[in-house]
Amino acid sequence: MNCRHIVLIIAACLLPLTASRAEEAPERNGFQLTKLLIPIKDIKQGGPPRDGIPSIDDPKYIAPGEADFMRDDDLVLSFSHGETTRAYPLRILVWHEIVNETIAGKPILVTYCPLCGTAMIFDRKVGGKTRSFGVSGMLYQSDVLMYDREDESLWSQLKMKAVSGSLSGTEFTLLPSAHLTWKAWQKKHPDGEVLSTDTGHRRNYRGRAYASYFDSPDTIFPVPNHREELPKKDWIVGVITEGKAVAFPVKLLAEKLEASHEGVTVKYNPTSRLATATGSDGAELPTVTAFWFGWQAFHPETALWKP
Repeated sequence: MNCRHIVLIIAACLLPLTASRAEEAPERNGFQLTKLLIPIKDIKQGGPPRDGIPSIDDPKYIAPGEADFMRDDDLVLSFSHGETTRAYPLRILVWHEIVNETIAGKPILVTYCPLCGTAMIFDRKVGGKTRSFGVSGMLYQSDVLMYDREDESLWSQLKMKAVSGSLSGTEFTLLPSAHLTWKAWQKKHPDGEVLSTDTGHRRNYRGRAYASYFDSPDTIFPVPNHREELPKKDWIVGVITEGKAVAFPVKLLAEKLEASHEGVTVKYNPTSRLATATGSDGAELPTVTAFWFGWQAFHPETALWKP
């Protein structure tokens, strides 16, 4: 056997291995990005590693009168089911971003992305089973990418669906929740329950995390496209109905108190900072309070209400 034959044999052995590697899915932060629905170049490392921001998987609750770490103008995300109403203070969520919760028998996923300002609650039963979620440590268009521990698919909060993995394309069900001040919530739900700072982790829950970010007009991570009708970090109330998105600027809502657009009516209380939305049939619609840059990144064709 001459050298030429040896080279041909080695090349033939390496060919399947090379092809196999070419077919392998890209990997980020320990996740295999199979069936990817978003551009891989737009997936950014947020800083912490996988689970570096720990989800709350065994939430504990206290009575409103025991929550001495809260201030009147603090914001909470409120959810009611059955006879139970619970408040999730953003000053706790900012450190954890995810709460895996079951309330009155209903499994829910409480999520918060401080970079987009979005606090949203989903049904935790997706893809035929109740799932547990964690923080991947990655971002897409400055918004948190979560993962489910059962299949390790990646899920986008604002896109409201899985964007990679075996569940890619599976959609979340967004549930109605209320985004309001602590003072207003206490008045409305004096017998409600509040997420406790007893999370199993040591964090400065009395501090103001992300203070410089919220006070700045700039984003940390670039978003590829930006509609310039509003400054990037103006607050909007976003609503999706019949597959169409509409954004209501909070500054204008605070002046008008009520706004309507193509069958969607939003009422806003500037004191409690509570926005509620109803459709043309009078049924409640979920709302999303968000920075304008985040909402328009995921809904580039969103309508923008003007008086």
